[in-house]
Amino acid sequence: MSVNRGALLGVSAYLLWGLSPVYWRIEGDVALLDVILWRAAGAALLLVGWQLLRGSFRRLRALVAQPRDFLMFVLTASLLATNWIAFIWVVTTDRVLEASLGYFINPMMSVALGVVVLRERLNLVPLLTVLVAACGVLVLAVDVGAVPWTALYLGGSFALYGLFRKTSPAGSMDGLTIEMLVLLPFVLCWLVVRALSGDGVFGLSDIGLDVWLIGSGAMTIAPLLLFSAAARRIELWIVGMLQFLAPTIQFLLGVVLWDEPWGGGQALGFVLIWLALIVFVADAGLQVRRVRRISGAAVSGSSR
Repeated sequence: MSVNRGALLGVSAYLLWGLSPVYWRIEGDVALLDVILWRAAGAALLLVGWQLLRGSFRRLRALVAQPRDFLMFVLTASLLATNWIAFIWVVTTDRVLEASLGYFINPMMSVALGVVVLRERLNLVPLLTVLVAACGVLVLAVDVGAVPWTALYLGGSFALYGLFRKTSPAGSMDGLTIEMLVLLPFVLCWLVVRALSGDGVFGLSDIGLDVWLIGSGAMTIAPLLLFSAAARRIELWIVGMLQFLAPTIQFLLGVVLWDEPWGGGQALGFVLIWLALIVFVADAGLQVRRVRRISGAAVSGSSR
C-alpha cells in the first residue's frame, strides 16, 4: 500500500513539474524579473511558515553556523536561482523543447559528475548510455546549427546543484528553506525598488495577476514536497523511471500544444537521448533487483 501511495505521490510531483510551463505562460506579459522575484518570495514565505509550524529554526541556524557551510548554501541558492531564470526564459519565449532537452540530459550529467568529481565507478552500460546521450545532444547541435547552451545549462546547473546538496548535511526542505532565506533579502530589496520606481506588478487592481504571482511560490514548493514524500516510500529505481515523466510532458506540450518546430535532426537527437534513458533506467532496475536478491539470499543463509 505504501508503495502504491508513494508512486502516486511521485507521479503527482512530476506531473506538476511537467505541466509547469503552462502555469508560467498564463501571464505572458509579466517581465521575467518579476516572475523570478515573486517565485522566490512566495517560496520563501511558504517554507518559512512550514519551518515555524515545525519549530525548526534552531536547527536551521546550526546548519549555517560555519562560514564554509553558509557559503555552500549561497552557491546552491545561486545555482537554483539561475536555473529558474533559464527555465522560465525558455518557456516564455516558445522554446519548451529546449527546456525538455535540458531535463532529459540532466541525469546523464549527474552520472558524469559522479564519475569525475566523486570518483564513482561506472560499469559498461551507464557509460554507454552517457555516450549515446552525448551523441544525441551533438546531433541536435548540428541540426540547429548551434550548441544548445540553455538546455545544457538547465541540465548542468541542476546536476551541480544535486552534487553540492548531496554533500550537505541539511535535508531537502531545510536546505531549500536556507537557500530561499539567502535569496530573500535581495528579492525583497528588488521588489521594493521596482514598486517605488513604478515598475511593480503586484496590487495593480488585477486580482488574477496577484493570485498568479502569489501562487508561483506554491507552484515551486508543491512538487518538491510531493517528491520528498514519494522518495521515502518507493525504491530509487522507481524514482528514476518517474524522473523522465516531466521532460516528456514538456516535450509533448512544445510539439502538440504550442507547435514548436520539430523534425529531421531533432527527431534523431531526441530518439538517441530517449534510447539512452530507457537503457539507463532498465539497467538501474536490474541492479536494484540484483542487490535485493543477493541481500535476500544472505539473510536467508544467516537465519539457517
